[in-house]
Parts: sequence; C-alpha cells; structure tokens
Amino acid sequence: MRSDIVKKGHNRAPHRSLFRATGLKDEDFEKPFIGVANSFIEIIPGHFFLNKVSEIIKDEIKKAGCVPFEFNTIGVDDGIAMGHDGMLFSLPSREIIANSIETVMNAHKLDAMIAIPNCDKIVPGMIMGALRVNVPTVFVSGGPMAKGYTKDGEPIDLATAFEAVGKFEAGEITEEELTDIECNACPSGGSCSGMFTANSMNTLMEAMGIALPGNGTILALTKEREELYRKAARRVCEIALMGEEKSSLYNVRNILNENAIRNAFAVDMAMGGSSNTVLHMLAIAKEAEVDFNLKDINSISKRVSHIAKISPSLSTVHMQDIDSAGGVPAVMHEMNKRGDDILIDNLTITGESVKERISGAEIKDTNIIHTIDNPYSDVGGLAILYGNLAEQGAVIKTAGITGDRVFTGTAVCFNSQDECIKGIINGKVKAGNVVVIRYEGPKGGPGMQEMLAPTSLIMGMGLGASVALITDGRFSGATRGASIGHVSPEAAEGGMIGLLEDGDEIHIDVDEYILQVNISEEEVAKRKANFKPIVKPLSSKWLKQYRALVTNASSGAILSAD
Repeated sequence: MRSDIVKKGHNRAPHRSLFRATGLKDEDFEKPFIGVANSFIEIIPGHFFLNKVSEIIKDEIKKAGCVPFEFNTIGVDDGIAMGHDGMLFSLPSREIIANSIETVMNAHKLDAMIAIPNCDKIVPGMIMGALRVNVPTVFVSGGPMAKGYTKDGEPIDLATAFEAVGKFEAGEITEEELTDIECNACPSGGSCSGMFTANSMNTLMEAMGIALPGNGTILALTKEREELYRKAARRVCEIALMGEEKSSLYNVRNILNENAIRNAFAVDMAMGGSSNTVLHMLAIAKEAEVDFNLKDINSISKRVSHIAKISPSLSTVHMQDIDSAGGVPAVMHEMNKRGDDILIDNLTITGESVKERISGAEIKDTNIIHTIDNPYSDVGGLAILYGNLAEQGAVIKTAGITGDRVFTGTAVCFNSQDECIKGIINGKVKAGNVVVIRYEGPKGGPGMQEMLAPTSLIMGMGLGASVALITDGRFSGATRGASIGHVSPEAAEGGMIGLLEDGDEIHIDVDEYILQVNISEEEVAKRKANFKPIVKPLSSKWLKQYRALVTNASSGAILSAD
C-alpha cells in the first residue's frame, strides 16, 4: 500500500506512535488509509452540513475495513462575496484548495481519497488537487438545494433574488415583494438549485465518471442523498482493498483523461451549464496533461443538441426536476442518439464504462429533458467567440440569451464592476448599448470577479433583450442574457478590450462565433501607442502573489511560475 511508507517497518515506530495518539490500534496498520477531503464551512449553504456528511462517510469506510482520515479545505461563497472586493478572493481560492489536497494527501501518503465538495470553486479545486496526487478518488458532492417558492407559489431561486434587486430599483416590485423573494429563494441547505456553477460542475463529475450517478441531481439533506454518500464510501474502500497494483487502474488520471474531458464538455453543451465550467475544465485539462483548448469547444458544440434547459435559462426548471426526469444518465443516453460517438466510452470510478452506465437510462418527462428530435437548439448551450476584441477567445452561455443571437451596439465602458453598477443604476446604460466591464480579469481584478450584480440589474430593469455585456471578468452561473465573459487577452495585459472607447460599434454574432469592434487598423494602432494599462493598488499579500503568477482565462486562469 502507498501508506506503508509511513506505517511499516521498525524505523516507522515514531510514525506509528503518532498514529496511535489519534486512536489507531495494531490491526489498523494493515488497513488502507483513506483521505476524507471535506469542504465543510458554516458560511456556505451548500457546506454547513458537510460535517455530518463526513461522519456518515467515515462510518461506512470503517465498516468496509478501511481507516478514514478527515481533513478540510477552505471555501468561499460566491453569492455572499458578490458585489464587493470579497469576490477578488473567490477564483484564487481554487488554487489554495488544490494545493491543500496535494499537500495533505502527499505529506501523509494516504492510499485513496473520497472528496466532498459542493459549491463554487471548491469542486474544480478538489479535482485539480486530486489529479496531482493521482490515487483512486471518489467524488460525492453535498447535493443541490431545493427550489424555493414565493407566497404566490411561483418557483424561485438565488438568480431571482439578484434580479429582484434590479426590479426594485426600476420600481417594478415593492419592498414587500423583494422581502418575500429574499426569504424564500434559498429554502434549505445545498448548492443553489439551478444550473449555476456548482451544479454544473457536480453534473460534469458524473459525465467524467469520477462521481456516482445522481451526484449532480439528488437533493441535499434527503435519504436518497445519504445512500449516495454511503455507496461512494463503500466504493472507495472496494478499490483500496484491491491492493495497489489493481487499485491503480482507478487512479484519477486513468479515469479523468482526454475522453472524460470531451464527454464533460459534451454534457455541458447538452445541459447549458455555467460559463465558468469553461474556465475550470480548461484548468482541469491542464492538470490532467490533456491537450485541449478553447477552439475544441465549438467543434463539440456543433455536434451536440441542447436538450435540457434549467434555471437561470428556464426559471421554472431546477435540479430536482432534472432528477425526477431521469437525471444526468437520461440526458447522456438521449444526447448520444444523435451519433454513437457523441460520448466516448471510458472507464468510470464505479467500474463500468460510460456507455454501460447510461445504457438503461430513459427520459421520464420530455417536458423537462427534451428529446434530440425536439431540442431547444441544434447546437450546444455554450460558445467561444473570436475576433479583434477576443483574439484568444471569449465565452458566452448561449442557453441564457434572451434577445437576438446577432447584436450590434455602441460601447459604454467601465473600468470596474463597481463603476458599472453605479452607471446602470444612474441610467447611463440604454437599449442598444454594449456594456464593457474591464480590468476585472485574472490579473486586472485580480481574481476575475463574477458579474452577477450588473447582469441581474440589466435583466431586472427590463434591458435584457436590448443590451449586451462583455467583460474580461466572468459570470455567475446564475447569469443570463447576452453576457460575454473571459475576454482574452484581458485589459491588464494590453488586450483590445482595454482600448475601447464610449461609442465604438461592437458586433456580436453567436452563430458565427464573432466578437468584433468596428474600428480601423489605423485607429487601433493610434490607441495602442498611447495605451497604458490601469494597475489597481493591492494591500493583500496573497492577491499580489496571485496577480504575479496567474495566466489569462484562455488557459483556465491557472498559476504559472514560467
């Protein structure tokens, strides 16, 4: 066993002495040591109950003949960090989480791992760390939150609450109605109930085969979810007890390979996941040493039908509805009918192949999960745009577009999210504008803030179909509308987005994958000659380190010391 290096032989007597201090007995040194990576934190609705989840998992691991060692990662709640400088720490937290996993697992030479993520950057951070360690790892998230309801019975969620602020600012709803939404949008523990970033990533873990079926859709705090936790715990022990030679077949890199990455993006397209999945999956691909880049995404999108539309793209449908309609396996089974090679067969952590896993799955409600004969779109729910405004690419969640897929408008430029929010509230943004928010990229922010506040204000004030928004920052999974993020190169590294001026004509064509500013090459050259990027002052030592090492969004905003 991998753990023999810390527990076997007379020269490891001091090590065993320390283990005995934690309660281990003689017989425990013959058992596999399982790391239980928990993201329990009391401030995040999807995580405050994970201390109880880990107790269930550790109990099952002990029953199965292994020794669990729980450790924790940090977590940031994007919703609470939203709209102030706390959001600067959200994306950087992904790197801390990955480093924590790598540190604990390799420092103590644990044999296998079960990871318990749920929200925001925690899922990709744990996956990135697991890829570095490369031992058998089962992922089981905390599960999605139930949808909420207003007092009138209308289904709502966190996106409703953010958009309600814009409606209140526009005088469309009363303070009483705003309070009703506030108090009922998030009715229980779990990852926010729509296809936001957390549930998108939890769904993609199923697609990649590193989690069990149901991981993305079975509600948190239910008996069904508890059984999933127990199954996951039993499975990690089954693998660890095979012995190192046989169990190595299930090392993370043998499952999360190029086939898994491509399957994840295909499912992402079919379900219209958060635009953040692009950022995180690119980073995961880098950790897996898979040759995959932004241009590959459009080629996948062209071949995948968008068959499941979930909040925020369709406000009445939430993760629990997808679960009742057959879950992710039903989506995967249906999408593969468009061509047997849409999904690539690949090993999963449960021992069966992807196609074996989904072979018996069927849609139970075609109003929730559409058939390929009746898709929302013949192409996927995400697209990568290119042009002189995004030479290295930009991302749009096409599933969330509320207006036309072709848009030409005049730029209204803001050098920060805060500046933009004030401008929208004060009426600076009109129908026909393209809102430009820059210096919010990985380096410029730093930390690539999410733009849910301005996009929600635009939607709430009734401008969603008549205004587009582009940014070198990113969006919450709850964002909808013609919102284009991850513009690369970013303003802080001299990208074209930094050269834009109010009144510039910007052209967007989603189906032709175009993001272009209509100014002459001579004018571009003139602006470049006089351009000096804004460098925001920083007091945080961590963010200074991050800004020095982070790459732009086209490579997943990974850290690089090169």
